[in-house]
Amino acid sequence: MKRFVQGESRTQSTLLPELLDDYISESNPVRVIDVFVDELSLGKLGFEGVDPAETGRPAYHPSVLLKLYIYGYLNRIQSSRRLEREAQRNVELMWLTGRLTPDHKTIANFRKDNGKSIRNVCRQFVVLCQQLSFFTEALVAIDGSKFKAVNNRDRNFTSAKLQRRMEEIESSINRYLTELDTADRQEPAVAQARSERLQDKIATLKAQMKELQAIEVQLNATPDKQISLTDPDARSMKTRGTGIVGYNVQTAVDAKHHLIVAHEVTNIGIDRDQLSSMAKSARAAMGVADLTVIADRGYFKGEEILACHEAGIHAIVPKTTTSGAKAAGRFDRADFIYDAEKNEYCCPAGDHLIWRYASRQDGLLQNRYWSSNCQRCAIKEKCTPSTERRITRWEHEGVLMAMQNRLDHAPDSMRIRRQTVEHPFGTLKLWMGSAHFLTRTLDRVSTEMGLHVLAYNLKRVMKILGNESLMEAMRA
Repeated sequence: MKRFVQGESRTQSTLLPELLDDYISESNPVRVIDVFVDELSLGKLGFEGVDPAETGRPAYHPSVLLKLYIYGYLNRIQSSRRLEREAQRNVELMWLTGRLTPDHKTIANFRKDNGKSIRNVCRQFVVLCQQLSFFTEALVAIDGSKFKAVNNRDRNFTSAKLQRRMEEIESSINRYLTELDTADRQEPAVAQARSERLQDKIATLKAQMKELQAIEVQLNATPDKQISLTDPDARSMKTRGTGIVGYNVQTAVDAKHHLIVAHEVTNIGIDRDQLSSMAKSARAAMGVADLTVIADRGYFKGEEILACHEAGIHAIVPKTTTSGAKAAGRFDRADFIYDAEKNEYCCPAGDHLIWRYASRQDGLLQNRYWSSNCQRCAIKEKCTPSTERRITRWEHEGVLMAMQNRLDHAPDSMRIRRQTVEHPFGTLKLWMGSAHFLTRTLDRVSTEMGLHVLAYNLKRVMKILGNESLMEAMRA
């Protein structure tokens, strides 16, 4: 073993520090966790067991288990069984918990029974960031991302998927029955062995068919005609790939420091209905009067943008392109100029499309405009293949035009959105691993996401202020 770095003998006596505190430096992140939890009013946040019971076996104080969880999520240790092992061997956790070693069941039950309180802790840290004047720009980016649930895709059913599976089983049964008839004409020894094997396969498929028929009854009773057997709240959602069974996580991220100021876990696969609620949550969390929110075109919905406008929130969302006119080489809706005073449109040929009537579509009041001179127009083939070109205008179209004007005067808004909101999602998914969520049902998944967001924000602020400065701010 010469010419190598030599270690010490396992039988060699060593002189270790007398105090456990000597192992933990003054700037160690574990001290930040300790100060943060100690400064919280756990009773007001809704934690159970803050006041000890007069009888029975003594319980762990909620602060101990909360510190354990925050440390775990900061260090990518989310499993209760892994946290149990770490509490027994990790020096930092020994210091943090006072060498307490709760079992995994106790750890898991704490997260299950105190979900709302844990989410309140996440909000409380955002309040601390507000008190530290982190949200002076009052600009946030909103986005959603799909996270995998515990539920496997094969354990999720829609009407189409269930019907396709039942047809496949019926086809397999018919094929095996045909093979069974063929086997009966073979030699007795061969025929018996093959027949038994085929009958076992048919029996298995018939049992699967009965299970699917029972699932079909449950499926028809659900409002959205979808059912997940492992996690009942998980839903099949479209992604850029093949799609996943999971949850849609919405976040509002501060543009200056990239802190997650508000988040929400939903099992609705589209983002179109989330803009106003996320914007209002972000404004309340940041404690600002005026707020500007930026989102991608997946959030474009007139009613949501109007709700933001009525709440005094300035939304910047690109309009979705749904018309095929421009792709076909014809004039787009943008080529028709609206005259508010005359309440009419001017077309590229200089003609005027006047108001004809108003009607309600999907609860929205829509005004219709067209000209009677379209058939005599020299450039009609560049405009419309119909008899005349008709323009539909929503009664609150002015709100959408004002938003488009803000977007035109801020051309870098989409770049700011990408830089702000997409990095946190990438970081969270890296920390969570390929499995993503470990818990089931919407309530527990929301708690798990709250811990991830708290860990992310805590790490961001430690990076911005430094650990010692952050601890001083917490104690102030």
